[in-house]
This record gives sequence, structure tokens and C-alpha cells, in this order.
Amino acid sequence: MADFIRIIIAILLPPLGVFLQVGIGKHFWINILLTLLGYIPGIVHAVWVIAKK
Repeated sequence: MADFIRIIIAILLPPLGVFLQVGIGKHFWINILLTLLGYIPGIVHAVWVIAKK
């Protein structure tokens, strides 16, 4: 259930979803960059990080 909530958050705010999953680290900064370059790549990366857990 927690992963489902994180995925919903990741769709709305991708960096926040990654932060809740892994904290401030490599994936968080990559997601910030991807979200700035395009919202969809940020969502895809965030869902991938959450699902990879």
C-alpha cells in the first residue's frame, strides 16, 4: 500500500516520490534533472525507482 501511495505522489511530484523512496542521493538528483528537462521522463524515472525497490 505504501508503494501505491508513493507512485501516486511520483505522478504528481516526481522528485518527492523519489525522495520518499531513497532520500537525497544519486537518484534524487537525476530525477530533478529529468523533471526539469521534461515532466514525463521524471515520472518514468520516479516510478522505476519506486518499483525497483
